[in-house]
Formats: sequence, C-alpha cells, structure tokens
Amino acid sequence: MPFSQFIDYLQLEKKYSPNTLTAYKADLESFSEFIFYEFEEKDLSKLHYSQIRNWIINLVDQGVSNRSINRKISSLKAYYRFLQKTGDIEFSPLAKHKALKTASKIQIPFSEAEIIKVLEQIDTSDFEGLRDRLIVELFYTTGMRRIELIDIKLQDVDVAGKQLKVLGKRQKERIVPLLPGVISNLKDYLKERENILAGREMPYLFVSQKGIKLYESLVYRIINNYFSKVSGKIKRSPHILRHSFATHLLNQGANLNAVKELLGHSSLAATQVYTHNSISELSKVHQMAHPRNKKVN
Repeated sequence: MPFSQFIDYLQLEKKYSPNTLTAYKADLESFSEFIFYEFEEKDLSKLHYSQIRNWIINLVDQGVSNRSINRKISSLKAYYRFLQKTGDIEFSPLAKHKALKTASKIQIPFSEAEIIKVLEQIDTSDFEGLRDRLIVELFYTTGMRRIELIDIKLQDVDVAGKQLKVLGKRQKERIVPLLPGVISNLKDYLKERENILAGREMPYLFVSQKGIKLYESLVYRIINNYFSKVSGKIKRSPHILRHSFATHLLNQGANLNAVKELLGHSSLAATQVYTHNSISELSKVHQMAHPRNKKVN
C-alpha cells in the first residue's frame, strides 16, 4: 500500500525530519505486509483493533522491546489520525489503545570534572583538534542535538552578537547564546577551516579534514572516543552531553522554563526528564540545611 500522501503531509505540514519520515514509512510498510499476510487485507482503513492487536502480539513474540513497539504504534496512530483528517475513516481503531509499559531509561550525565578533563586533553595544535574541542563545547554549553550541530551553517553564526541560530525538530528555529570562551575557540576554528577549504565554498560550519560536511556517525565517534578516555559510563554520546547541559544547569538553580527554551523542547514534560539529578542535589541541600535535620547540641 502506498503511503505517499501521508509522508508528504508529515514532510510539508508537520515538518518532520528525513530520518523520522523514513522510520514512519518503514513502520507502516512492515505493518501493512503483516496485515496482508495474516488477513489478506490491503486496505488499512478497514481494520479492527483485534487485527492490530495480533500484530502487536507478533512483535512481542519476536522479542521486540516495548519501547520499540510503542514507537511503531505511534507511527500507526499518526497514520490513522491522517485518515480521519482526510475523511477516509470516522474513528481510529487505535483510539482506546494504551501504550505498553516500559522501564524508565535513566540517562547518567557526565560530571563537570569529566567534561573539563576532556576539554583539557584535546590537542588543539591541528584542525581536527580545534574542531573537536568546539564540538564538545557547543554540545555542553548549548545543549543542542547532534543533527542540529551538523546542520549549523556559517550564516547561522553571529560572532558579534555571541549567538547562533539552531534549526530544531519540525524546522523550528531558536537562538542560543554563546559563552565568551566558545566565541574565542570558534574564531580559532574558523581560521583553520579557511585553510582546509582553500577557497572552496561550503555553507556548513563543521567540516571534515577533507572539507566535506560532517555526518552523524562521525560526530558520535568523536564524542565517544574522547569521553571513553576519562569516563567509565556505558553511554558516551552527544545526547549525554545534552543531558549533562540540562542537568548541570538545573543543579545550579536554572529555571525549568529557561532550560526548556534552550533545549528547544515544545513542552515542559520533555524537559522534566532531566530533573531527577537536580532533585538529588536539592535533597542534599535540604538535608544539610533544614533545622529539623541538624543535631541539637
């Protein structure tokens, strides 16, 4: 079954990223194949929840995690909402479906000491070192996502205004401030970038030694390689730096709404997942400072 109209809708109206579009299409195609194989039905608008439930049970039997199943169901829910919008169906067969229970994923942020140690150990005597230090600094001091960093263009950087424009999810733009130290390192990197490009035009801020735009797996390797030398944490990714940014700000008393805006979240609920560590810090302060917990002499 073709899903081109739905995918076009997600791309043009909802402004979903290419990766998200690919995931939605793959989810729908695999679901469609299962339904045709099991029930010889090609028209997904005619399905009942019991048929969809068989698909869910099949995924569970295959060992697919509840988290992954919920993501696939989310794709399917979006498709049925689209069919309601276009008038092809009146009610979604998933209207009363409840998400499968999942264990909460606790992301352990890097400590301030670990981040300082990485920045101190990066050799900035060559182009890659200057670039890598700037990448670590931007992740940690702005909280931006990996794809947001990769897509930064030169025109998005305002050195004089000490800020840059970030293109977030669903093509939503936001302005993030840059610390003075980051501005200084940015200027050093830009000088070396000019030498690497040797007069060639390249709209994107970050480039490889060969002068091409960075890609996601390379950025992941950069972060993982540096932090594997100073941290024993299992996850050492750009997202953990984003998590560290939010957690450290909240630990220092930053307003939750301000952190939400810096991260580019659409709701506070998304930002609140970062508060568990700040609650721990508050608990320590509470126990140390509250008069009911002080020893009576």
